[in-house]
Amino acid sequence: MAGPSHYVMPLPEFDAPVRVLIVIAPFYRDIADALLEGARATLDRVGAEHETVEVPGALEVPTAVRLAHRQADFDGYVALGCVIRGETTHYETVCADSSRGLTLLGLDGLCIGNGILTVENHQQAVVRADPASQDKGGGAAAAALHLVALSRRLARRPTGIGFLTGEAEA
Repeated sequence: MAGPSHYVMPLPEFDAPVRVLIVIAPFYRDIADALLEGARATLDRVGAEHETVEVPGALEVPTAVRLAHRQADFDGYVALGCVIRGETTHYETVCADSSRGLTLLGLDGLCIGNGILTVENHQQAVVRADPASQDKGGGAAAAALHLVALSRRLARRPTGIGFLTGEAEA
């Protein structure tokens, strides 16, 4: 009997350019670099334009995404970082609050792929971040791209209802 399979959707195709901001918390630099490598490779595969900004930690990632959404023109966002369980309850706070912040932004209409790893130890993070293994950075970028594609597909079309301009009457 085969083990569980994990379906990976094919990457979407785009008719118009896509701009994506990668927001990364490089607290564990080796993990962050692997996540970033995977995310960039996935974005490059669909020809997406992307920029990267760094923030101090996972708690700052949602704030940076929100600032960028208010002040810049990105179609989607990739949130990257890693939280490793320690000896205190700070782990639970960082995991819950960073995830909650990103979820709320997503529910508000932002196209976000969440690639903030929450793991028990460094070795788990290495396996999940490695582009040749679980490639969670690439997965987060793919999630953002799928949401951008969905957002574009569901965009409202102008209905022509409203005030008429002089050009419309001619």
